[in-house]
Amino acid sequence: MHARTAFPAALLCASAAVCAANVDVTVTDAAGSPLADAVVMLEPVGAKLPVKPMAGAQIAQHALQFSPQVSVVTVGTPVMFPNQDTVKHHVYSYSPAKTFQIKLYAGVPHTPIVFDKPGVAVLGCNIHDSMLAWVVVTDTPLWARSAAGRAKVADVPPGNYQMHVWHSSLNDAAPPQLLPVTVGAADVEQSVKLGPAGIAK
Repeated sequence: MHARTAFPAALLCASAAVCAANVDVTVTDAAGSPLADAVVMLEPVGAKLPVKPMAGAQIAQHALQFSPQVSVVTVGTPVMFPNQDTVKHHVYSYSPAKTFQIKLYAGVPHTPIVFDKPGVAVLGCNIHDSMLAWVVVTDTPLWARSAAGRAKVADVPPGNYQMHVWHSSLNDAAPPQLLPVTVGAADVEQSVKLGPAGIAK
């Protein structure tokens, strides 16, 4: 089946629940240790899936740390940044995916930050240099974040996909980690080993 026809073929299914499969991904570092908070995203070849902004997303500051440290949001999602500490914070990002500043504040800012472009935004605090977090902004609804090195992308329609794998341990200069994945009626098992420069051989 050609790449351009594989994804539309899913439309022939009488029920998406019957046709869809899971893509189970094991993500480890170069030494084989499981990686938590790796983000796996699937993009259909030659097509785009509709994606909606998420509701209720927030990244708090608590005990002089961002919580969660890694967030995944879909494009267009507004994110609140409540400060739960007794000290003020100055949250910022200079990343191409999203550049913003919330200047020195306490409590909850009135206006959320809308993450409107796909990519990875690195967050910091101008007051507390040890604070660091990442926001992965995705333009596909097919994604999962790993726990103990395992990520499950559920309900994937049959077709040909590019799998994008991100982790905070990757160097900024590392190329996008793209792997071809073909999904049929059965669940798919995939293993990915990451080093600082990308996929480890």
